Amino acid sequence: MNHQLVLATESQYKKNILKRLQIDFLADAPKIDETPLQGESARALTERLAMTKAAVVALRHPDTIIISTDQSASVFGEMLDKPEDETEALNMLKILSGRQVSFFTTVGFAAPGEPIKIHTEEVVVTIRHLEDAEILRYVAKDQPLECAGSFKVESLGISLFYAVESRDPTALEGLPLIRVCQWLRDHGFKIP
Repeated sequence: MNHQLVLATESQYKKNILKRLQIDFLADAPKIDETPLQGESARALTERLAMTKAAVVALRHPDTIIISTDQSASVFGEMLDKPEDETEALNMLKILSGRQVSFFTTVGFAAPGEPIKIHTEEVVVTIRHLEDAEILRYVAKDQPLECAGSFKVESLGISLFYAVESRDPTALEGLPLIRVCQWLRDHGFKIP
């Protein structure tokens, strides 16, 4: 039996990813404090936030299935901030040029009467050596603000990459659909 499905986000990018499954869903943003805790790793942050988002939205929609997600990135174990303006985006891409970046995307899944499940995918992206002119053109064209790593993989950001290592390519976009599909099938959804 299919339950109503709620995606715990206001992100249009994440809504577009879930739309690929051609399943009706509502979106309801949990509006929680996403500030990292002192000493919290990028992975631990995404796991805590995905769990919290699922729990908050499940309280508002107790008879539905909730999908939550969170993503963060780190270089050499240091968490990357999401740039708020073009200058921050330019500086971040200069720092990331020629380096490997680990992205952690955690998906949460809350179903009525069951404990919340979470799953984390790590995606390792190797950024090409970027010239300043490339970085300037990219930021001007794609405006990668509020994006982990200062790029949009679903857009021109892929042009900055040398390589991507992942078990689920949608994880880098912000919602690991391979795991989501498995959980939804386990709950009666017909995919495809």
